[in-house]
Amino acid sequence: TPSREIAPKSVAAVVTVYHRNSHADVILGKIMDGWEQDAGPGPALKLAAVYIDQFPDSDIGRETCKKHGVPVFDSIEKAITVGGDRVPVDGVLCIGEHGNYPLNDIGQQLYPRRKFFEQITDTFRKYNRVVPVFNDKHIGPVWTDAKWTYDRAREMNVPFMAGSSLPVGYRTNDIDLPMASDIESAVGIGYSGLEIYGIHALEFYQYHIERRRGGERGVKSVQFLQGAEMWRAVDSGLISTAAFEAALAVVPKSVKPNVGPDDVRNDRDAGLFLFEYVDGFVGAVFMLSCIGGTAIGLKIKNRAQPIATAFDERTTPRFPHFAYLLKAIERMIHTGQPTYPVERTLLTSGILDRVMNSRAQSGKRMITPELEIAYQPVDYPHAPHIDLRKPPI
Repeated sequence: TPSREIAPKSVAAVVTVYHRNSHADVILGKIMDGWEQDAGPGPALKLAAVYIDQFPDSDIGRETCKKHGVPVFDSIEKAITVGGDRVPVDGVLCIGEHGNYPLNDIGQQLYPRRKFFEQITDTFRKYNRVVPVFNDKHIGPVWTDAKWTYDRAREMNVPFMAGSSLPVGYRTNDIDLPMASDIESAVGIGYSGLEIYGIHALEFYQYHIERRRGGERGVKSVQFLQGAEMWRAVDSGLISTAAFEAALAVVPKSVKPNVGPDDVRNDRDAGLFLFEYVDGFVGAVFMLSCIGGTAIGLKIKNRAQPIATAFDERTTPRFPHFAYLLKAIERMIHTGQPTYPVERTLLTSGILDRVMNSRAQSGKRMITPELEIAYQPVDYPHAPHIDLRKPPI
């Protein structure tokens, strides 16, 4: 039976760059050209206007928008007002990823996400209308910017979502992890750059850990460890060897097919994000160069064997995990309410910032009262357990 039709909501987009397979392309392209970016069915959204911050030689944004009749403006205010004197759109997508932006002295790429959000919300104030906003990836990347953005959204009652596509993407296998699970320990695995992919590993990890009994109350300390100090945390029993090995067994191994614990211990570029939650739970995410994926292993009370799953990074059709991320955004634009809590990404943004600071200070343990962020998780499904073609409301 065909699903009922629903009128599309209009959105404006504020992006850093728009080249093929950039986040702008695989999100906005699905609004303009369908879920599979093949002129097929798509979300109940209409792209009304775009602001693009940089135009490298690889830019396809102007050409793509022209093809679809979408105006590209030279300011954020003009994009959100679609060149007029009011806010006619129903939502804003803020995609501050990719592009030529500087690194600070601790290795954070200074994407203008706070600047974008400030100008978006200044426009809301000027024209006296607030609409939902989605922020791609971590909110900061610097903690003070992330917290400022979150506080501005709350002050102005902006329905606000943020984060990675990994929590809503495909898995290599489904695991049984209902809300209020008795999780005894868990170990995450990520790969590649500490910041650019560290946020994905943390978001994937937190999606699972927030399902533990008692919900989420935040994190009270964060530390980055390498070398002997990292393995001492494992050998001392602070980190579950069983959960770690379970995650390692399922993580995609594009770099070296048969990676085992010994290979990992010889990984000179390996690092550990070690953090303690307010309720005493130990958070652990290994960033490894000898593997090529993101995974988690968990020990559950009264289960003899750990459970584990990994993110299934499919690239066709056109990076489908972004279709499922866009589906969650579509729902917020139509309902006016975040599909899942932005506090998850505020917390992961803060953990990542403190990890980078700890690393710059030779592994100093950072006490983090600012990360005692409580929120109630939502049992929102991941791909393919949500129908992209189902109306958002």
